[in-house]
Amino acid sequence: MNYAMALDYQNCINCKACEVACKEENGVQLGADKQRIWIGVVEGTIFGKPFANLYPSQCNHCIDAPCVSVCPTNASHFAQGGIVKVDAHKCILCKGCMEACPYDARFVDDTMVAVDKCTFCDHRSLVEGGTTACQATCPTKVRTFGDLDDENSDIVKLLKTKRFFFQKEYTGTLPKLFYILPDDETYAKQSVSHNTIIHTWEDIKPMYDQARNRRSTEWRK
Repeated sequence: MNYAMALDYQNCINCKACEVACKEENGVQLGADKQRIWIGVVEGTIFGKPFANLYPSQCNHCIDAPCVSVCPTNASHFAQGGIVKVDAHKCILCKGCMEACPYDARFVDDTMVAVDKCTFCDHRSLVEGGTTACQATCPTKVRTFGDLDDENSDIVKLLKTKRFFFQKEYTGTLPKLFYILPDDETYAKQSVSHNTIIHTWEDIKPMYDQARNRRSTEWRK
């Protein structure tokens, strides 16, 4: 298994239901700076007309995760399905993983005295077809969670029909948050930069399969 999430961000209405559901489901510490998932807002103007782009974000569960590489105690590690997790009992709060993460997806949970982050709600019987609390709660169906190794999964079916991109692809981490390029051409143009690389499932799958196989001994249990 190789878990990932696709984000049809054009449908996001910034209702915060996903953030609330995540905190409730996972017992995340209260506070605006204590978030496993969040909605990023980027504002701008085109020919004098203002706009705002909404980008749901969280840990990208990267295949080549720098947070795992730098952790001196193996607290940050790959779990089943390629999910990147933190063992709170091994965390020494050196914060090396927080510095290494390109997505600012980690924070210190003061109640656990350890780094915390998204786990793709792996406790919700994912191997039995369960899904994340954020996907289950989203009223506009922004999120599609699933197994990239399963050709019949909803996420693979979606990625086969859409173009998509990754945030900060230049870091070389091989992230697993797939941002679906909007069908609306105007929205698409205002929400990506000139440097954004647009992918299809056909061009990205071989690269991710090869990288996934490199990590297979760490992921699979």
